[in-house]
Amino acid sequence: MSQAVIGLGTNIGDRIGNLNMAIRAISRLPNVKVIAGSAVYETDPVGKTDQGRFYNAVVLVHTTASPLTLLGGCLGIEAAMGRVRTEKNGPRLIDLDLLLYENYKNESFELSLPHPRMMERAFVLKPLSDIFPQGRALGILFGPALRELGEDGVDKTGYELIIPEQGDLL
Repeated sequence: MSQAVIGLGTNIGDRIGNLNMAIRAISRLPNVKVIAGSAVYETDPVGKTDQGRFYNAVVLVHTTASPLTLLGGCLGIEAAMGRVRTEKNGPRLIDLDLLLYENYKNESFELSLPHPRMMERAFVLKPLSDIFPQGRALGILFGPALRELGEDGVDKTGYELIIPEQGDLL
C-alpha cells in the first residue's frame, strides 16, 4: 500500500460541489481509499488571469494502483465530469493533478512526479500543509517553499470536503 496526494481545482459552476463530486469519484477508483482532505482555499488564477477565482484542495489517498493507473483514473474522472481542455491555464470544471506518490520519482511525457510546478504554487502547498503540518510530505520538504511564496491570495473558504467512508458511494 502506498500513499499519494492529488490536487484538486475548479473555477466553473458549483465549485464546492465539483470538488466533492471528484473526491467521491476518486474514492470509487479500484484500489484507492481517500484518507484525508485539506481545507478548501479560494485562489487567484495563475497564467490566465481574466477568469474566475479557483477553489483548491488536496486529498491524501492509500492505493495499490500504480502511479500511471492512478493518473489515468484522475484523467477519466475529469472527462466524466465534463472537463474540456480548450486553452492552457483556462477555466476548468475540474482539474485533478497527481502531485506526489510515495517512494516514486519520475520525469516523462506521461507523468512527472513530484509534480514539477508544485513548489511554485501556494495554492497547492497551503492545502498540503493542512495534511502535513510539519512541511514534509511523502519525502518531499515543502515548508520552506511555502514560507518563501507566502500565502497572499490563498484564502480559506470555510467549506469542508466530503471524505467518503470506505464503501460510501453516495
